[in-house]
Amino acid sequence: MLTIRLARGGANKRPYYRIFVGDSRRATTGKNVEQLGFFNPMATGEEETLRIDLKRAQYWVEKGAKPSDRVAKLMKQAAKAA
Repeated sequence: MLTIRLARGGANKRPYYRIFVGDSRRATTGKNVEQLGFFNPMATGEEETLRIDLKRAQYWVEKGAKPSDRVAKLMKQAAKAA
């Protein structure tokens, strides 16, 4: 089953997350199907906090991919901002 979820990157105490579509049975650090965007909760000043390709995310949801709880909230937030 495909899921839309977050993969953590970044340094200690400076998280950075990639939003991607991947198989739920694989590790988040493993192979993924497609990267949809990023989420940077520690963004300051002019830095971008969130970017999601909502058209592609909707495409994958229609194909049966299930977003995680956090990604669903981020998608709502991005749709509201757009």
